[in-house]
Amino acid sequence: ECHRTGYATTLLGRRRNITGIREERYRTLNLPERTAVNTVIQGSAADLIKKAMLNVHEKLRATNSAARMLLQIHDELVFECPSHSISELVTLAKTEMETALPLDVPIVVDVSVGRNWLETEAYH
Repeated sequence: ECHRTGYATTLLGRRRNITGIREERYRTLNLPERTAVNTVIQGSAADLIKKAMLNVHEKLRATNSAARMLLQIHDELVFECPSHSISELVTLAKTEMETALPLDVPIVVDVSVGRNWLETEAYH
């Protein structure tokens, strides 16, 4: 598709023009093709995490939750919440991250919990 259109498209329709995809002199090292494939993979992963973040944020606001989303680091979300809300927040965040976009492959979310990053442990 990229050879025809000149751009790569993510799952949510964001487009990136791929320089040289139609020019033979750029294609000797397959750089445009590799860029196009990487754009779809990395861009779609970014789409997924952003969609999950919006879903979680909306649900936290709708329930007047004390939990707050603080930070996104690549494919991770960092929250703070009262200790009595951990289970509820884990369920919400895990569900929204695993189902943010309809995909043919499963998205599995691992959760860690702790009072700070040093004390963080896997949550089961």
